Amino acid sequence: METIITTQQGAVQGALSQDQQTVIFRGVPYAQPPVGALRFRRPQEHAPWEGVRDCTAFGPRCPQADLASMDFYGKEFYRGLPDNESEDCLYLNIWTPASATAQSRLPVLFWIHGGAFLHGCGSEKEFDGEGFAKKGVILVTINYRVNAFGFFAHPSLEEETEEGVSGNYGIFDQIFALDWVQQNIAAFGGDPDAITLAGQSAGCMSVQTILSSPLARGMARGAILQSGGGIQALHTTPGKQALWEVSQRLMDHLGVSTLEELRQVPAGKLRDAAYAVQGQGLSWCPHVDGWLLPDTTDAQAESGAIHDIATMIGSTGDDIGGAELLQGAGARWCENQLKLGRRPAYLYFFDRKLPGDQAGAFHSSELWYEFETLSRGWRPWEEHDWELAGQLSAYWANFVKTGDPNGPGLPPWHPYAGEHKEALVLQ
Repeated sequence: METIITTQQGAVQGALSQDQQTVIFRGVPYAQPPVGALRFRRPQEHAPWEGVRDCTAFGPRCPQADLASMDFYGKEFYRGLPDNESEDCLYLNIWTPASATAQSRLPVLFWIHGGAFLHGCGSEKEFDGEGFAKKGVILVTINYRVNAFGFFAHPSLEEETEEGVSGNYGIFDQIFALDWVQQNIAAFGGDPDAITLAGQSAGCMSVQTILSSPLARGMARGAILQSGGGIQALHTTPGKQALWEVSQRLMDHLGVSTLEELRQVPAGKLRDAAYAVQGQGLSWCPHVDGWLLPDTTDAQAESGAIHDIATMIGSTGDDIGGAELLQGAGARWCENQLKLGRRPAYLYFFDRKLPGDQAGAFHSSELWYEFETLSRGWRPWEEHDWELAGQLSAYWANFVKTGDPNGPGLPPWHPYAGEHKEALVLQ
């Protein structure tokens, strides 16, 4: 794989990993910067550029709170990240094997980060694609707009669109990035017809939203839903009235009455106001707009309106709501697949109690293992943790390749069907 690749917008320069086995493209723009008049609008195609664009450093994350100041998760994942934030944030990152060519047609894992739709980015230190690249899988991580920048909705905005909808910009960003990958990934050695979506927490909810949207049908052949998906999970998709209400609170808080005024508010001031007016639970989030999302994600699943693709779903032993809430949601997803006559899903339960404190198998704990990035964490890892990371990442890579996580040297993982209506326990 060359370190300079030509995309539809122009050439990008990547860099070899330290061991020379992976080529990494960081900060590749997939849409026009959503600034000025493009604030609170759907993503637009990036203008072409001349020459070679340097894509050896991650792009800035979208406007959000200071992640390093968070107590538990700040220590776990966010401290040490570059303090680099901008409204110009629609970038993605690609890890591809150095041995790949434009004819390789390797399967692609398209990763959507979590963060309660308030924060997060595709360059968090627990995410890395070198392990997947060594297994013949290309990893793509993305930034998408969060909090008010991604989910503000208002009747006046509906007047600006032909479809009469507003909000959900963060999900539109994800779908736009997915489309960019379909259009360009072959040049990086990938197969545009072999993309698997995956995400955790709000990223998982995003994946399920995309699976529920008629606008994204045919864009992926598989999906992995981690700690946030299923049926009757953490959150019921709200209607637009709920988003209108929090959006009006935002405008009142800022003392503005028109979209023109709101689009002129400095990004930092808008960011702080978005946090100031949010309520309990998920205030800034995807909503049922009748176009991107015709109904709640539960209703879409139960009616069979979700995309008919291979799925893997699961949660952790000390997850949000305890062990039972999300495991139950995952099991209901699996039962629904059978009821619809779809291919059986694969259900997992990650229950490794991480060393170093008493947090156990906390929400997001599997990410260190999935991306094989244990060495970036502070914990006193044991030999078993490295072994578990090898096993878990192999299951994930196999699923991306074939829609079946099983493979040589791995304990058998039965699909959820017949006599095997149980989760594979990873601990």
